[in-house]
Amino acid sequence: MTEKKEHIKNILALLPDTPGVYQYFDKEGKIIYVGKAKNLKRRVSSYFNKTHDSIKTNVLVKNICDIKYIVVKSEEDALHLENSLIKEYKPRYNVLLKDDKTYPWITIKNEHFPRIFLTRKIIKDGSKYYGPYANVHIAKTVLELIRDLFPIRTCHLALTPENIKKKKFKVCLQYHIKNCKGPCENYENETEYMEYISQIRQILNGNTQQLCDHLVAEMQKLSSELKFEEAQSVKEKYLLIEKYRAKSVIVSTTIHNTDVFSYDEDGNSAFVNYLHIRNGSIVQSFTIEFKKRLNEAKEDILALGIAELRTRFKSLSKEIIVPFLPDLKFENAEFIVPQRGDKRKLLEISEQNVKQYKIDKLKQSEKMNPEQKSTRLMKEIQKELGLQKLPLQIECFDNSNIQGSDAVAACVVFKKARPSKKDYRKYIIKTVNGPDDYASMQEVVRRRYQRAIDEGTTLPDLIITDGGKGQMEVVRKVVEDELHLNIPIAGLAKDNRHRTSELLFGFPPLVIGLKQQTPLFHLMEQIQNEVHRFAISFHRDKRSKSQVTSELDTIKGIGPQTKNLLLTHYKSVKRLREASLNELTELIGSSKANTLINALQKKKE
Repeated sequence: MTEKKEHIKNILALLPDTPGVYQYFDKEGKIIYVGKAKNLKRRVSSYFNKTHDSIKTNVLVKNICDIKYIVVKSEEDALHLENSLIKEYKPRYNVLLKDDKTYPWITIKNEHFPRIFLTRKIIKDGSKYYGPYANVHIAKTVLELIRDLFPIRTCHLALTPENIKKKKFKVCLQYHIKNCKGPCENYENETEYMEYISQIRQILNGNTQQLCDHLVAEMQKLSSELKFEEAQSVKEKYLLIEKYRAKSVIVSTTIHNTDVFSYDEDGNSAFVNYLHIRNGSIVQSFTIEFKKRLNEAKEDILALGIAELRTRFKSLSKEIIVPFLPDLKFENAEFIVPQRGDKRKLLEISEQNVKQYKIDKLKQSEKMNPEQKSTRLMKEIQKELGLQKLPLQIECFDNSNIQGSDAVAACVVFKKARPSKKDYRKYIIKTVNGPDDYASMQEVVRRRYQRAIDEGTTLPDLIITDGGKGQMEVVRKVVEDELHLNIPIAGLAKDNRHRTSELLFGFPPLVIGLKQQTPLFHLMEQIQNEVHRFAISFHRDKRSKSQVTSELDTIKGIGPQTKNLLLTHYKSVKRLREASLNELTELIGSSKANTLINALQKKKE
C-alpha cells in the first residue's frame, strides 16, 4: 500500500498545469476512469487530497494504482479526446453513452442516376447521408415527399453510360405509372436527373424556401407561355413542399445555422437533446442518454453531449443555445443562455423533446418490467412523506352511513402500489349510535390492528384515512396512544366536487404538494376512489337487505325460512315488489305468495 501511495505521489508531483485528459488504471492495468481537465495538476490532485461525499468516488480512488495523462492544446480538444477514449474503453466508473440502436439516415447514393433511400449503415463511398433521424416515421415521410415530387428511380440497376448504351435494360412498371422517366433506356439524360438531385439536396438541407421560389418562378414562366398542364404540375410540387413546411417547425427566419441543447436527468440516467436550426426551421432533432457512474455534475455531462452530437452531426455552428453554461469552451463558437424571445422558445422546444424522450424511455422500461413502476411509485411516496422504509403495504379506511343507520366501514389494501382485493375487509359498526364518523373510524381501526397484533399478521407501512385532519387525529390516538404502534398516518382530502385534492401528512398535518396528472397523484386518487367505492357498495348491500327484512318481519305467515329464501333470491324490496304472483308461487307456494302480495300492496297504499 505504501508503495502504491508513493507511486501516485510521484505522478502527482510531475503533472503539468495544462489542459489534458487523465486515465486511471487498476492493479490489473485496466482503465477504470477517464477524465478531462482545464488544469491537469489541480484536477487530478483533488481526487487524492480529501474524502469525497460520494461513496463511489471514494471506491474509485481506492482502486487507482496508476495514472497516465495526455496533454492537449485546449479544453475543446480535451473534451473530444475524453469522449473518444470513453467510447473506446468503456471504463467502469465513467458516464456511459447509451446508444443501443442504429438510427436511419437518408442517403443519396454516389452513382450514376443516384438512388435515394433509407439506410442504417454508413459506407464511406462518397455517398451523401442526411440524418440520423431519431424517428423513422419522420424519415419515411420525408422520403415519400421526395418521391411524390421527383421521378427518382428505385431500381438497383448499374446505370453506367456503357450499360445504357449497350441497351442492357428495359423500363419497368415505375416508368409506366410515371414514377420514373426511364433513364435505363436513355429516355432521360443524367443532366436532367441531377437537377432533381440538386433540388432534393435543398429539401434535405432544410432550404425549402429557395426551392419554393424557384418553383413559383418556373410556374409563372410556364403560364406566360400558355403551358398550363406543365404549370399545374409545378404548382402541385409547390403545394406539396408548402404542406411539408407547414408540418415542420418554423421558428424564426432570422435564426440560421444554430445548435440548441437541453438537459434532463432521472436517477442514474442523464439525457441531452440536440436541435439544429437552418433557415429558420428545425431540421434536426436527436436525443442521447448517458448512464451516470459517479454523480457527475450536469455541466460535465452536457459538455460530453455537446461534443458527441456536434461530432456526430458534423456541426460547425458558431451559436450554441444551452439551458446553463457547460464546463467547456469552444474556440469558434459562443454559448448563449437565452431568457426570452425566439431563442428562449427554441430552448423550450428542445426541453420538451428531452422530457418526452425521458418519459418514453421510462414507459418502455416499465412495460418490459411492470414491477419497476410499482417500485418507483413507492419510492416517490417514501420520498414525499419522508418515510423510513418503502411503503410496501398501504391500508386506507372509509365510513359510510345515512344519518347513522346501517353504519359500515371498509378497508382496502394496496401491496406494492397495486390493489390486493383478497385483503379488502368490510366492517359493520357495532359500538357507535348515530352518525359519528370519528368514533366509527376509531372502532374499525382498533378492531383491525388489535386483531393483527393478537394474530401476529402483517401490519401496514402506511395508513391513509379518507378524510382530513380530524380523521387523521382520531386514527393516531388509536394506533399510537392505545395500541402503541409506530405506523405513519396520512389523510386524503377532497374538494367541493368530491375529487381528490390534497394529501396530508404529519402531526400537525401539513399539505404535501402533489402535482395533478402525475402517476403518484393518480395512485392516491385510485386508493381514495377504491375505498369509497368499496364502502358505498357494502353500505348499499346492507341497507337493501335491512329494508327487505324489515318489510317481511311485519307480515304474518312469512316465517324466517321463507324470509331468507326471498332475501337470497330477490336481494332488494324493489325487485320483490316487481315479482309476479306466478314467480312467487313457484318459489314459496300459492298460499304464502298471495299473503305476501296482499301485504305488500297494503303497505304501498
